[in-house]
Amino acid sequence: MLQIENLTKSYGRFKAVDGVSLSIKDGSIAVLMGPNGAGKSTLIKSIAALLRYKGEILIDGKPNRSLEAKRSLGYIPEMPAIYDLLTVSEHIQFIQRAYGVFDDEHVNRLLEDLEMTDKQKKLGKELSKGMQQKLSIICALASRPRTIVFDEPLVGLDPHAIKSLKQTILALKADGCAILISTHMADSVEGLWDTVHIMKDGKILKSVDESVGQMSLEDLYFSITEAK
Repeated sequence: MLQIENLTKSYGRFKAVDGVSLSIKDGSIAVLMGPNGAGKSTLIKSIAALLRYKGEILIDGKPNRSLEAKRSLGYIPEMPAIYDLLTVSEHIQFIQRAYGVFDDEHVNRLLEDLEMTDKQKKLGKELSKGMQQKLSIICALASRPRTIVFDEPLVGLDPHAIKSLKQTILALKADGCAILISTHMADSVEGLWDTVHIMKDGKILKSVDESVGQMSLEDLYFSITEAK
């Protein structure tokens, strides 16, 4: 479970995130939507303990900077952080050793689902942007985290990989994980969410669950962000 209470992140006098509170229950998918500059990435980086902020962030009831919380969190950044001179296999082994989780069956399934099984000997610098994104996802999920944060996860992926990743996300939900997906592309997560949080100018304008009815996520987004 992910809980955020009154989160504020300022750069000088500018508040990139302004008093945001939200929670994501186990076994659910929440989508964070907003235009560029809304504060989504700042919020995501705060959850991942990459920024200093005011407020409280709990992962499975533990402060997000604690070792226990970090073991429970899987973070997939918008820009993959890949080592040029490590192979795909070595990236995964590094994560397994760091977390002390060695579930080769799980990893092999991730490699197969994202069509990376035959890329295990390739160096990071030899991978395309899409392959780097796939590797980033595999590394984040290799330790079997219970709370997972995706920042624009579908950018750079081919249609087949997008389909496979969506199936993986739904499987994680079925396994009881709490999932947050940040995006500015409504069509990329249509039909994939339980709750959507619409963000603009550092604030959550509205949170809506899937009972919104027949309105598409795109229509819902514009009805809220463009309301006068």
